[in-house]
Amino acid sequence: MPTLLAQISDLHLDGSARSTERAARVMDYLRALPRPVDALLVTGDIADDGTVAQYEEAARLLDASFPVLPCPGNHDVRSAYRKGLLGEGEPGSDAPVNRVHDINGTALLLVDSTLPGRDEGLLDPATLRWIRRTLDGLPATSRALLAFHHPPVAVHHPLPDGYLLQNPADLAAILAEFPQVTAVLTGHAHTAAATAFAGRPLLVGPAITWTLRLPWEGDRAADREQPPGLAFHVLDDGGRLTTHYRVVP
Repeated sequence: MPTLLAQISDLHLDGSARSTERAARVMDYLRALPRPVDALLVTGDIADDGTVAQYEEAARLLDASFPVLPCPGNHDVRSAYRKGLLGEGEPGSDAPVNRVHDINGTALLLVDSTLPGRDEGLLDPATLRWIRRTLDGLPATSRALLAFHHPPVAVHHPLPDGYLLQNPADLAAILAEFPQVTAVLTGHAHTAAATAFAGRPLLVGPAITWTLRLPWEGDRAADREQPPGLAFHVLDDGGRLTTHYRVVP
């Protein structure tokens, strides 16, 4: 049976009724699906201010019967993220939050692309070593997906394009070594998008909080009236990845 993954991004939980309701609406939709997803990826900017309380709310909202696999974004704070969302005891570690999960034989690498105190992204040397080491440890016949917050290529809007991943060539060099990486999944741009990077599909998940209006849609960048969006990624037994985007009215 194909592996079914859902992806949400950019919840920006800030304690407001609006942010809570939008996240809860999407989670209710996912929990009610007749065929449960195999995992939910949450690609960053989970909290808006990076407080422990915001991550504790996220932990409550994201509770589900299926695995929920997050990675941080530029609004997230590593120490509070670890304590409030991951439940890893007292905050204190500011090291990158990198995790790998096996879902039906596919390795999902949830990677920390954040640059503390900055809005642009960076895969620091420790994270690059972790990605290479993790991929190198997989069986040659296995498949892998990389998920992180910052797109490594332009999406053709000056707002997100000002805060992209700063070292995409370093990641491209790693991907050239590992053909088992099927695709790269990101968030950050607040718009559903599909393009390519390093010969792989690059799929950008839409945001929960607001949708980016593109330059040809008018001068107002943030559309707060659009319903929250999500992506479904279907990975079949032959390794083909198919993505469907949905909104949740």
